[in-house]
Amino acid sequence: MRLDRLNEMEQYVLDQGTSSLEELCQHFHVSMNTVRRDLADLVQRGRLKKVYGGISAETRAPSVIPMSERSSRNGSGKQIIGKLAASLVQDDMSIFLDSGSTTMRILPYLAEKHNVTVITHSLMALYEAAKYPSLHVIALGGMYNSATSSFVGSNTLDELSKMAINLVFLAATGVTLERGLTNTTYFEVEVKQSVARQNKNLVLMADHSKFGHNALLTFCNFEDLTAVVTDQPLPEEYNSVISRNGIRLLTPTE
Repeated sequence: MRLDRLNEMEQYVLDQGTSSLEELCQHFHVSMNTVRRDLADLVQRGRLKKVYGGISAETRAPSVIPMSERSSRNGSGKQIIGKLAASLVQDDMSIFLDSGSTTMRILPYLAEKHNVTVITHSLMALYEAAKYPSLHVIALGGMYNSATSSFVGSNTLDELSKMAINLVFLAATGVTLERGLTNTTYFEVEVKQSVARQNKNLVLMADHSKFGHNALLTFCNFEDLTAVVTDQPLPEEYNSVISRNGIRLLTPTE
């Protein structure tokens, strides 16, 4: 589909830094006229700019840290976050698990609950959820992104649009009050934005290292969260916004 091609083309240019029209024609197996139409739409997104003979990234995309490396970081803190987040889940609920190395830590603590449905596009979360027969699991298909170990694209978005979900557990690369929840990958941001826009109860699962840092793309305002689950107390400026907006904060000391 054209949306998938546009997303792939944008990510390709962001990864390369710059690309000629001829290179894009060959890489995506489309005509020069198709490439020109696609690039006109991509420039409107604001991350690419036209240059002589081709297209260039406004800002070169930061590299995505492999999932295997992310999973090994702060394992004890992520386990704490998973246990705390599970306390928000009640019997008969449906929940969405975002892709990431933290959100999947909730799954072992859901096994004793009754009639919980887990919806996810994360391959690692699906693998972990399969260990617990008591959980009902819905896998969102789509185009597999090996960097994030998740399924993305129009098929994933279409499936999400049909669902009313009780609790949405979100992951983020960075969290600030000014930019909100941010991520580095456009494919992932599409899914995160979609599920956050369509559902009300949004829970951030993020360890302390994510706060005070920004990534390239914003997908959710901090004030739109229902709850924040983290492994250490937050700086006072976050606590003030949390209190003012009625956001629930779960930390080991709360």
